[in-house]
Amino acid sequence: MTYLDKSAPEAWQAARAWSAVVAETALAHGLTAQEVELLKVRASQLNACAYCLDLHSREARAAGVPQQKLDMLPAWRDAELYDERDRAVLAVAEAATLLPLTEDARADLMGARSVLGEAAYVAAEWIAVAINAFNRISILSGHRVNARDTEGRLVR
Repeated sequence: MTYLDKSAPEAWQAARAWSAVVAETALAHGLTAQEVELLKVRASQLNACAYCLDLHSREARAAGVPQQKLDMLPAWRDAELYDERDRAVLAVAEAATLLPLTEDARADLMGARSVLGEAAYVAAEWIAVAINAFNRISILSGHRVNARDTEGRLVR
């Protein structure tokens, strides 16, 4: 496979710059670092992007997301571990990843907007758009997941 980031470094740098603006905007508009990472992990799970799932699981733990919340993400609708805001950002993650929008997804998005407020809701949508783009870049590039220890350090 051809690494898209290596083959077109100008496009990769532009994508990274755009992603940085999206992340800064999300935090400035009311999302927490934990909420941002939960959204990224869930979208990466749904897209089966191993590289991004590995990266954002580590970043979620660093942001303070408990391991149990990460472990239970595929069953978030049935687990009582997630508060109302967690559920709102996870609903955004799923709706933005599992296109086209269904009536259930539209209802989830309306609920998420109500919980998060307009600014944080739009920020969550932008995070979802960005992580879905990066999932596709990593999948198409065949980015590898390297073995790590429990502290996240590379295992040689």
